[in-house]
Amino acid sequence: MTIKLLAIGKTDDKNLQALIAEYQKRLGFYIKFQFEIIPDLKKTKHLSEDQQKQKEGELLLSKLSASDAVVLLDENGKQMDSVGFSEYLQKHMNSGIKQLVFVIGGPYGFSPEVYQKATAKLSFSKMTFSHQMIRLFVIEQLYRGFTILRNEPYHHQ
Repeated sequence: MTIKLLAIGKTDDKNLQALIAEYQKRLGFYIKFQFEIIPDLKKTKHLSEDQQKQKEGELLLSKLSASDAVVLLDENGKQMDSVGFSEYLQKHMNSGIKQLVFVIGGPYGFSPEVYQKATAKLSFSKMTFSHQMIRLFVIEQLYRGFTILRNEPYHHQ
């Protein structure tokens, strides 16, 4: 199985970039992982929120294949602890799917078409995080999940 993280817009902060790179490297010891950034839309001042979500949605959908299990990072999604998340990952690995894709949308969320494509919605917190920071949190939790599955000492109960 491959895990892919799709995100709208680049990460500007060099410190976050370094941490993301570090956890990507660590995660690579456990599973094939891809992080793909879809560039921010240009000239959005004349677009409504719905129009922007629609255009971003088209870009996101173009990066997905029919067989992908698509998990949207959404404030209304299911919340779980790290052990539960590791079990969620194991369940997907056992299911035989080829690719599990986590998606971070743009500033206004997802288009209806992206919601229709999703197989699940996941929330990391009731709090709101910046789109740049949540990337790090997702990759770190993926890494943590695999260390839990292997009974490695990274995670403490």
